[in-house]
Amino acid sequence: MRTQTLSTDRARPWPVRPAVGFLHPLEVIKDQDLTTAEKREILAAWASDASAVEHRPSQRWLLGTPAPVPLSEVLSALKRLDRNLFS
Repeated sequence: MRTQTLSTDRARPWPVRPAVGFLHPLEVIKDQDLTTAEKREILAAWASDASAVEHRPSQRWLLGTPAPVPLSEVLSALKRLDRNLFS
């Protein structure tokens, strides 16, 4: 017997999609094509220790971005996203 799998149940090839085309976390917030959940997913991955720059723990470099950015700017973008949800 075969069970049906919803597309939302399928595993992604990456834990999060690369942030190709974004130079700064605020660009993620402003992107009209992303849902709030997608924005949060990208920013959370950007803030993650997995994106930390070796020997520079205050910097994050997410796959698909051209250069590292300060963690404080990623966290600021996440806070802004939250403010937009609750305002």
